[in-house]
Amino acid sequence: MTVWDDVVGQPHVVAELSAAAADADALVTSGAAGARMTHAWLFTGPPGSGRATAARAFAAALQCVSPDRALGAAPGCGFCDGCHTTMVGTHADVEFVRTDLLSIGVKDTRDLVRRATLSPAGGRWQVIVLEDADRLTEGAANVLLKGVEEPAPRTVWLLCAPSVEDALPTIRSRCRLLSLRTPSVEAVADVLTRRDGIEPRLAAEVARATQGHIDRARRLATDESARERRATVLRVPLRVADIGGCLRAAQELVDAASEDAKAVAEGVDAKETEEMRAALGAAAGAGSRMPRGTAGVMKDLADRQKRRSTRTQRDSLDLALTDLASFYRDVLTVQFGTGERIANTEVGDGIRKIAAASRPEHSLRRIEAVLACRDALDCNVAPLLAVEAMTLALRAG
Repeated sequence: MTVWDDVVGQPHVVAELSAAAADADALVTSGAAGARMTHAWLFTGPPGSGRATAARAFAAALQCVSPDRALGAAPGCGFCDGCHTTMVGTHADVEFVRTDLLSIGVKDTRDLVRRATLSPAGGRWQVIVLEDADRLTEGAANVLLKGVEEPAPRTVWLLCAPSVEDALPTIRSRCRLLSLRTPSVEAVADVLTRRDGIEPRLAAEVARATQGHIDRARRLATDESARERRATVLRVPLRVADIGGCLRAAQELVDAASEDAKAVAEGVDAKETEEMRAALGAAAGAGSRMPRGTAGVMKDLADRQKRRSTRTQRDSLDLALTDLASFYRDVLTVQFGTGERIANTEVGDGIRKIAAASRPEHSLRRIEAVLACRDALDCNVAPLLAVEAMTLALRAG
């Protein structure tokens, strides 16, 4: 299995990256005069398109050391030490950068730029994969610009963002753009069945429900609690017949998101705090005194954990809002009689009921209310207020 097998439903992307990896290999192994290498790439695509997966596969192909390359095989075998260590995230010359916070700041970006100036330890490429380039603050993006604008000879930047507009114009103008699209439902169902052993009927159902988002489809197929939470969200349109129902539905959505954030915190925060205390020289046990001068460090850690909890809650709410929008998209599909199969077949009766009781313009306004709620959350509106405003708008139509 090659590294490209992870890039689902993107044949044009695989072809372009394979050719670039072959040129890079020729440049490293023989210094071929005609071989050229682009030192900065920007991978764009909607959520679920696999932009980070494509960047990881390309990074592995750049580090491929398979002896078959000398016989004409393309880099990216998937079995050699370079490919394997890159794919599992342990290669010394590949840095994967992702954040569980709301943004990436100047300090972290400066550290990345400094690393990018180093020569690769293995003699091939120093690869920096920035999976959340859209979360760079303005100051951090300006710091990154220097590294992208004047890269070291053996450094390659792989930036990932949902769209071109999410990167500064000065950065994207210095990158080679690679646009991914959402994989087809059939491609996602096939990979779930073939590689993950998911039963074909369930694979097809979750692939259609998530509209080609492979990570979400895999989670729905393997996590019963995720399917239960999604079923709860899809019942919201049937519960907003009165104001009381709107407010209860909003509270339940926010509470579910808060529980997700709490579950993440319970699994990570306590371990982080204890490790930090041990590193600072505190005695074992939560009640022991901290050494002098360490209060600021512990406060920084607490602030980081709070920001992570906020992002986890927002991500959970965003997932619920995406499911709600898909519900009303199905309602529109029925109202217009397109003949296209609906995505949320498990609530087909409710979709047809709402479609019969309303008009297409009502469905469009409801979709706009869901999108407005997402925008409000991005602007730091209190989650409960934003979701309550949305559920009331869903009721009004």
